[in-house]
Amino acid sequence: MLAYKKSIILCFLLLIVASRGFWITPVTANTPMHEAMMKKQKKVSLIIDDFGNNMSGTEEILNLPIPLTVAVMPFLPSTKKDAEMAYQKKHDVIVHMPMEPMRGKKSWLGPGAITSDLSDDEVRKRIHAAIDDVPHAIGMNNHMGSKITQNKRIMRIILEVCKERGLIYIDSKTSYRSIVGELAYEMKVPYMENQVFLDDIDTSSHISKQLKLVSEKAKQEGKCVAIGHVGKGGKIVAKEISSFIPEMEKYGEFVPASQMVTKVAQPTQK
Repeated sequence: MLAYKKSIILCFLLLIVASRGFWITPVTANTPMHEAMMKKQKKVSLIIDDFGNNMSGTEEILNLPIPLTVAVMPFLPSTKKDAEMAYQKKHDVIVHMPMEPMRGKKSWLGPGAITSDLSDDEVRKRIHAAIDDVPHAIGMNNHMGSKITQNKRIMRIILEVCKERGLIYIDSKTSYRSIVGELAYEMKVPYMENQVFLDDIDTSSHISKQLKLVSEKAKQEGKCVAIGHVGKGGKIVAKEISSFIPEMEKYGEFVPASQMVTKVAQPTQK
C-alpha cells in the first residue's frame, strides 16, 4: 500500500514539473547539448617544425590565435629567441631533433644531428645537449630521420633520455617503417604521432586541401595531429591555418601536444 502511494506522489510531481516547462530534454542527436558534447570531443593538434633559424613565417605563425606546438631546432641562430617567443605566447615548445634520413646528405641536417654511425654514449650526449639548448622544451620530434626512426638501438637511447628528462616524444612519421611507437609503448614513454603533413607541397591549394583532410580525420576519429613548417612556405601555412580556424571551431578545438599526447603509449597498430 505504501509503495502504491509513493508511485502516485511521484507521478503527480512529474506532471507538475512538465506542466511548468521544466522537463529536461534528453541528450539526443541534433540537440544543442548533443552538439556541444560532440564539439568537445573533436581535437586538432598542429605542430609547426623548423623554428630556430630566422625562418620566413615565424612571426605570422607564432601570432596565430590558437595553441600550437612549436618544434625548434637546436644550436641555430634563433633557437633560444624562437623558443622564448613561443613560450611567452603560451605555445608548447619541443626540440626538433635533426636525425639522419634514408636518403640525402648529412650536411643538410644541421649541427648536433643524430646519425647511425654514432656510439651509444655520443647519441646520449647529443640528445641531452639538444634538450639543454632549447628553452622550455616539453617534448621532442624528429627533423627528417627516416633512417634513425627505424633503428632500435638509437631510438631506445633517445626515448630513454626523453623519459629521464620528462619529455614526450612525437614521431613525425617520415617513415612508415618507424619503430618509435612500439618502443614508446614498451618503455612507457608518453607518445603521439603525426597523421598529416600540411605542406609537403607548399602551395595554398595543397595546404588548404590537407587542412580539409585534417578536418575529416578529426570528425571521423575524434582527433588529428598535423605538421606544417616555417621557411619557404611559412607565410602561406600561417595564412591557410588562419582561414581554417573558424571552420574547425564549429565542431572542435585546437590543443597543444601536451593535451593530446597519450600518457602511456598505445601499442602500434600493425
